[in-house]
Formats: sequence, C-alpha cells, structure tokens
Amino acid sequence: MTERDETGAGANIGRVRVRHRGRLTSGQARALTELHPRYVVEWAAVVAAGFPATAFGRDGPLAVEVGFGNGNALVAFAKAHPNWNCVGVDVYQPGFGALMLACEREEVANVRIVNAEATTFLHSLAPGAVRLINVFFPDPWPKKRHRKRRLVNAEFASAAVACLQPGGRLALATDCPEYAASMQETLAATARLSGGPALRSESRPVTPFEAKATAAGRAVAELAYRRVG
Repeated sequence: MTERDETGAGANIGRVRVRHRGRLTSGQARALTELHPRYVVEWAAVVAAGFPATAFGRDGPLAVEVGFGNGNALVAFAKAHPNWNCVGVDVYQPGFGALMLACEREEVANVRIVNAEATTFLHSLAPGAVRLINVFFPDPWPKKRHRKRRLVNAEFASAAVACLQPGGRLALATDCPEYAASMQETLAATARLSGGPALRSESRPVTPFEAKATAAGRAVAELAYRRVG
C-alpha cells in the first residue's frame, strides 16, 4: 500500500492509504489507453458545475460504488438500472482497466470512473445528490496500529449523509467481524442514518473478496442504512 500523492485528482493526503498501481493484463493496459476518455471523469469536471449530469449527458438517480474492485458488482447494477447514473470511485489502475473492459463487453453505457479518495469525492458532491452508496469489502486493515486507515470512519459517514438524498441508502459488506462492529458503532452514532445488519442482496454478484472469505469459512456481514430527515 502507498499513501495517496497529491495529483489534483481529489487528493486527500494522510487520510487513507491506498494502492494506485498493480500488475496490468494486456487487456487492462489497452483499456486504460483506449477507453479512458469514454469512462474516466477528470477531477476538474467532478468539481465543476453540473456534475454528474455533465458526465453522463443526462439527469438520473446517482449510485456510487466506493472501491469497486474488478467492477463486476457495479456493472451488474448499472446493467439492471439503465436509467441510473453509476459512478465507481477508486484509485487502483488494474481495477479501472477491468471495469472498462466489463462495460465494453456488456455494452454498459451508464458507468463512469473517478480517480479519487472516496471521502474527498463524497465531500465534492452537492447535498442530496446521491440515491445509493455501496461499499463492498473495503480494506479491513486488521492490525490495531493500522485501523486509523480504514475507510469507514466518522468523517466518511458524515460525508455520506451529506450527499445522500432523504431516503437514500448506504450498503456495506465486510468479512472482518471487528470491522463490521466498528462500522455499526460509527454509523449508529451518525445523525440522520438509520439501519444495521441486513440480508445480502441476491442481485449483487459474488466479489473475489467474498468468494475468498466464503472458501475460508468466514461469515460476511451485510449492513444497510437509510438517510432519514
């Protein structure tokens, strides 16, 4: 893991540590070169007036997936909800390539990618702009000295509430019991959020992290919250 560097792409120094790069397949490398203009929204456009409608060329309900991994869950959601605008937020380049290839393969046109730290991105959105935020298997940082690097903390929760519309939803999943407990404690203490443990959505594909957890016999905690008021 490396700490975010200040690139202008929503840099948020010192808040979390995330991976920027990894080993690219030839297909992912091609996607990063050829498909980037179609799917990736530059930070200047994110903070400009009119986002996200300007990125999609239309208005529509906004779904945000934070840390989308290989993109399977985001693509499945976007394909099932063609009238929604779907944004994946991450900084991991192989994931960008995998998501773009999946969108190309499945002919999904309502997905965009933002290269940014998640809390910074949520803070950049207008109040009430988002109908759904998904956070599936964020890095658990299991060592006690690293827990301050976890995504789901009080600041993230506050940013999520601020950009969710009334009735908007926040869905999370983790296979780390201690992190699940920490999430519940943090979110229970967040004003205007109501929810807790939930059933797994059957429409969500099994992520590689989820498959690995299940194979190892680890239970997956599903959490669902709604903005009230």
